[in-house]
Amino acid sequence: MRLFVGDDWAEDHHDVELMDVSGRRLAKARLPEGVAGMARLHAMVGGQLGETPDEDAEVVVGIETDRGPWVAALVAAGYTVMAVNPLQAAEFRRRLGVSGAKSDAGDAHVLADMVRTHSHELRPVAGDSARAEAVKVVARTHKTMIWERTRHAQRLRHALRDYFPAALEAFEDLDAADALELLAKAPTPAQAARLTTAQISAALKRARRRDVAGKAAAIQTALRAEHLGQPDVVATAYAASVQALIAVLTVLNTQITALQGQVKTHFGQHPAAEIICSQPGLGAVLGARVLAEFGDDPHRYATAKARKNYAGTSPVTRASGKKKVALARFIHNDRLIDALMAQAFAALKTSPGARAYYDRQRARGSGHNPALRQLANRLVGILHGCLKTSTPYDETIAWSHHAENVAA
Repeated sequence: MRLFVGDDWAEDHHDVELMDVSGRRLAKARLPEGVAGMARLHAMVGGQLGETPDEDAEVVVGIETDRGPWVAALVAAGYTVMAVNPLQAAEFRRRLGVSGAKSDAGDAHVLADMVRTHSHELRPVAGDSARAEAVKVVARTHKTMIWERTRHAQRLRHALRDYFPAALEAFEDLDAADALELLAKAPTPAQAARLTTAQISAALKRARRRDVAGKAAAIQTALRAEHLGQPDVVATAYAASVQALIAVLTVLNTQITALQGQVKTHFGQHPAAEIICSQPGLGAVLGARVLAEFGDDPHRYATAKARKNYAGTSPVTRASGKKKVALARFIHNDRLIDALMAQAFAALKTSPGARAYYDRQRARGSGHNPALRQLANRLVGILHGCLKTSTPYDETIAWSHHAENVAA
């Protein structure tokens, strides 16, 4: 017997519907989040399967998420859980009705019917290990904080441009420790102009900068040069907002450094860490991000092509009549493609094979980003082979096929 469950989840409740193989609704309910709700779901399923269910009984659940305690509990109960992309569910909803009506109970019905008729085309929730989940938690938080630091640094840059343009000439990296320290000490043009060489040098030394004397003189000169400014009262108001941004950036820098250590620790404990770090362009932090987004379920990617498609590095082909074009994928995991493109760029300096492959793409007329994406696609295939065979990266083996093609 097969049961199909549609689960439309919210923060504090779940609308669920049970359906049989013919599409007949067997039961529906709104369940609370947590242990009580999960117990009621098990009772609903048990009521349909009976007290002594058939050994071949299967429960297939469709839900628009692939993580969280609720999903973990579904998997632990032995249910086949299908993580449905919200875009897929929206398209399927339009197939069932054109009125545009929408409700949580209706979404549960859509999800149940979707896994009943299209479960063969949906991807089950990956069976990643607890270690991989731990790496994902810290790696994602670490990257999120880096993105937040960039956003706050841009806000700081915009504020300084409006009232203190000399600071933009004096400091190359506004989120660097020395720049933050000096701007916090002298947030207005008048205060900054009074900074001594000794004060600037002390901040540079604490930030472990090189050529302290030369840089201190250059910073002092830039801060004391004539620039257009704002009235004192406006400059004072800007200074207050800048000091708030500096405080946020200082905390972010501290926490990013602390989390980086956690990323390295958790990643180093994973069995695949050595193989991943053997890949060109991947270190502990970038390797952790790649592992976090790919996961470590050995059965998730049947082929290298499947892994490339998930990564978003492989092109999408559109053909109609005599016209056929290959386009970049724009629907992808942003965190994963960011890490893979960073790996490809770093690999240009560490791998002769990667460099030669990139140069061949450029020689064919590809721009920098398309060539880098093609290199990233190739590196994903190499990583897949290494993980499947539990073999570290080998420069000669990885690029031998392409070298033979060029020689021919």
